Amino acid sequence: QVQLVESGGGLVQAGGSLRLSCAASGIIFSINAMGWYRQASGNQRELVAAIISGGRTNYAGSVKGRFTISRDNAKNTVYLQMNGLKPEDTAVYFCAAAPAGRTFDYWGQGTQVTVSS
Repeated sequence: QVQLVESGGGLVQAGGSLRLSCAASGIIFSINAMGWYRQASGNQRELVAAIISGGRTNYAGSVKGRFTISRDNAKNTVYLQMNGLKPEDTAVYFCAAAPAGRTFDYWGQGTQVTVSS
C-alpha cells in the first residue's frame, strides 16, 4: 500500500502562485509515476501533470507553461508549482501514484485550490 498526503492548497488571487506538495509513504519503491489530478465542481477529474520515474513529464494543455511538476526522491515528495493561476484552475487537486505497469491506483485526500478573479 501507498499513502499520499497533499498540502499547500488555499485561496489566491488570479495571477498568483501556489505550490502543492504530496508526501508519499508505504511501499513507495513500487511507484513508477506520480501525478496531479483536479476536479472542479460538476466536472470530471482530469489529469493536470505527471512525472515518470525517469523524470519525463507531461502536462495538460491548459496548464502547460504555467505549472511545473517535480519530485524530491530523498523526501518521497512530489510538488506542483502553479504560477499565473486563473479562476478556471479552481478545483480540488489530488495527488496520485501509479505502480509499474498499472494505472494511478493510489490517491490522496485532495486539497482545495480557489482562485479569485
